[in-house]
Amino acid sequence: MPLVFATHNHHKLTEVKAILPQFIESLSLNDINCHEDIAETANSIEGNAQLKARYVFKNYNLPCFADDTGLFVNALNGEPGVYSARYAGGQKNAQANIQKLMQNLNHVQDRSAYFKTVIAFKTQNEEKIFTGICKGEITKTPSGKSGFGYDPIFKPQGYTETFAALDANTKNQISHRSLALQKFIDYLK
Repeated sequence: MPLVFATHNHHKLTEVKAILPQFIESLSLNDINCHEDIAETANSIEGNAQLKARYVFKNYNLPCFADDTGLFVNALNGEPGVYSARYAGGQKNAQANIQKLMQNLNHVQDRSAYFKTVIAFKTQNEEKIFTGICKGEITKTPSGKSGFGYDPIFKPQGYTETFAALDANTKNQISHRSLALQKFIDYLK
């Protein structure tokens, strides 16, 4: 079953393709010649995921799923949240985002946080939402070379290493994105 995954993010596409079963053929936005940067203007990650899925379906008439992810830090009242990718500005610079978050958490004891991914699925006849949450904490220093975004500073609950230090197989079993994807896969079965 071919489905468009509404992303230009190579890291995210690789991670998702590693989790999806073979019966789901995943096409990227580049595969369908969609080179637009789909605006994420909603005030929630649910809304942003829906905007992307609806955009692809409306303009390309293809079944689509889209995701949006936010990192929610309890001591910062949920920041960066829906603005996670643009926390340090519109350039979507992961290093700058990490640096800003670390500065905002300087001298803060409660470093608890969670990642939340929402997948929006859109076809001619349906629209569904699937959510995955991974609780953990923000480390005081980055560690690990894998992953992307905030992975070097997020240590999932029950683990001693950050997402960036865990092997891809372990991360793909416990991450927020994999939990949302598993719900989506179960629905498609």
